[in-house]
Amino acid sequence: MLTEEQVVTLLADLESDWIERTISIKEDKLGPAVCALANDFPNHRRPGYVLLGVLDDGSLAGHTWTDPELAAIGGVRSNGNVLPQPSLVVSPVYKFAAGEVVVVEVRPSPYPPVRYDGRCWIRIGPRRAKANPEEERMLTEKRAAHAKTYDLVPALGATLDDLVPDYFRSTYLPAAIDRDTLRENGRTLEEQLASLRFYDVKLCCPTHAGILLFGVNPEFNLPGAYVQYVRYAGEEMTSDVAFEKKFSGALITGLTALDDFLKNNIVKERPVRTDTFREAVGRNYSYWALRELVLNAVMHRNYESNAPIYIYEFSNRLEILNPGGLFGDVNPQNFPNASDYRNVVVAEALKVLGYVNRFNYGVKRAIDELAKNGNGPPDFDLSLVTKFKVSVPIHPAWSRETPQEIPQEA
Repeated sequence: MLTEEQVVTLLADLESDWIERTISIKEDKLGPAVCALANDFPNHRRPGYVLLGVLDDGSLAGHTWTDPELAAIGGVRSNGNVLPQPSLVVSPVYKFAAGEVVVVEVRPSPYPPVRYDGRCWIRIGPRRAKANPEEERMLTEKRAAHAKTYDLVPALGATLDDLVPDYFRSTYLPAAIDRDTLRENGRTLEEQLASLRFYDVKLCCPTHAGILLFGVNPEFNLPGAYVQYVRYAGEEMTSDVAFEKKFSGALITGLTALDDFLKNNIVKERPVRTDTFREAVGRNYSYWALRELVLNAVMHRNYESNAPIYIYEFSNRLEILNPGGLFGDVNPQNFPNASDYRNVVVAEALKVLGYVNRFNYGVKRAIDELAKNGNGPPDFDLSLVTKFKVSVPIHPAWSRETPQEIPQEA
C-alpha cells in the first residue's frame, strides 16, 4: 500500500503514462481508465494508478468518500465490463486538508488486449486513447507466454479448418467488439481471433479456447470437452439408468442446448396445496441455481483432463462433478467468497455471450436461489483434490418420504 508521501508524489507527476486522475467514479469513466492501465501499452511491467478525487492539474477536488462509493469502485473488477478481468487493489481513503483521495492500483494484464465494453483503451503519454488496429496487434504480440492458462495454450496441430468461422463472426464478434471498431476493422480472421485470444499468430493455430468455443469437433483436441448427463431410477449409482444424454460440440451452441435441457427436462413444476385455498407452483429444483452451478463447472473445469463434466440426477438429489478442484487463491476457508480463474478466456466468453452477469457471484446466487425454492443448502465436497463436486437436494415435496405438499412461503 502506498504511503501518503508516495500519493503526494503521484499527485504532482502530471506527465506520467501510468497515472490517471479523475473526480468521477462513473463506470464509463473508471472502466476505460482501468482498461488502459491494465493494457500497459508502454510496457512498464509495473502497476499503474487511478487517483480518484483529483483534478487534472493534480489538485484535490475536496471530495469526501462514502462507503457506497467505495463499494462501487471495487465493482469495476467484478461486473464483467472490463475483460479479461483486471487485477486491481482499492486503497483506504487518504485524508488531506484539501480533500480525500482513493487510489486504485491496476496491475498489467498478462492477457492483453484488455477491453472495456468492447473497446480497447491504452495510455499514450499523459492521455488515454482508443487503440487502433496496429496498437492492438502490438498488445496481442506482447502477451506474456509464461502466464498462459490452459485455454490460452495453442492447440498444436489444429488449423483454421478446425473452427467454424460463422460461429465467431456472426455471434461472438458483434457481442465482444463495439460497432465503431468493427466498422473500422480491416483485419484478417486470424487477427480478429487472436485479438480475443482464440488464435496464436506466432504458431498459426487456434488456442484451446478457440477450439472449445468455435471448434468443429472440440473432442478431437480435448477428449474431455463434453457434458455427460445420467438419470438414475433410484438414489445410488447401482440403480438402473433411466436416461442418459451427451452434450458435446462447440460451447457457443452446446451451452444453449444444455440450458434448454435443464429448463425443460430436469426442472419440473406442478401445482401444490398450501395452507390456504390457493395453489402454488412448486419446483423440484431452482432452474437458476442449476444453471449457475453448471456454468460454474464449464468455466472452472480442468480441460487438460480427459474426463467430462458429469451431471447425475438421482431420485433424491442432483450431483454435478467436474475435473479440477479449487484453483489459485481459492481454498476451502474462503470458498465461495474468493475467486480465481483456471480458464480466463472461457470465463470472458461466458460473460460476452450473456451466460454470466457478474464474476464471483454464480455459486452464491445458486445458494440463494435454492434457499428461496425450498431445496435447502447444496453440499460442496471440497476434499476432492482433483475434482469439484456439488450435491443439490431435491425439494421435499418431490421426496418419496414426505407428503406432496409445500409450505406457504414456497
